[in-house]
Amino acid sequence: MDTPNRTLRVLVVDDEITTASAHASFVARVPGFTVHAIAHNGAEAFAELSRAAAEGTPIDLVLLDMNLPDLHGLDVARRVRGKGDTVDIIAITAIRDLNVVRTAIATGVTQYLIKPFSFAAFSEKLSNYREFRLNLGTAGTSASQASIDNAFAALRSVGPAPLPKGLIAETLASIGETLKAATGALSATEVSEVLDLSRVTARRYLEHLAETNQASKAPRHGTRGRPEYEYRWRPKG
Repeated sequence: MDTPNRTLRVLVVDDEITTASAHASFVARVPGFTVHAIAHNGAEAFAELSRAAAEGTPIDLVLLDMNLPDLHGLDVARRVRGKGDTVDIIAITAIRDLNVVRTAIATGVTQYLIKPFSFAAFSEKLSNYREFRLNLGTAGTSASQASIDNAFAALRSVGPAPLPKGLIAETLASIGETLKAATGALSATEVSEVLDLSRVTARRYLEHLAETNQASKAPRHGTRGRPEYEYRWRPKG
């Protein structure tokens, strides 16, 4: 059973040496976690998991990249589960494909963190995961509905995710309000003219709104030359 003082052992899996080291240094900065080992491919990951189990120090959490030189991260997760290993997995990847995300969830991936990310976002994921483990640990051998709800609630962010580097909250809010007030969809050029921004800047914010499902994005038909996209605010509910 997990206790508040127990340090959780982490296996970092990433084929890029520099990236793996960076993620390991991030882990070391989050209270309650320690890096047990680093692996650069699927085969090394399996070996580290087996070695840790044999030594009586099983891995608690795997930070798993999806793009590995020998196996896809989903295949690594499937094989781990196929061996009966219930180690928790957080996917850390640049892949945004929804089919991959859905398959990762079905394979037992606990959380999904998209590269690039800030230390704040990384720390929040690990802290939420630790809270999830502790909430489940207090349930004993039989969980109540309340203990299950509390555990899964811990995995959800308590506030908005940090904005990507270079984006300003006030500007994002202004662009969001502009879309809300519009009677139809707006292009980056149109938004830039309303708010006196460069088209490139407007497009960056609009793309962020689209990626976070706050706005819809569609090609604007009838335009000549390079395709132009238009954006429309997506009401909640």
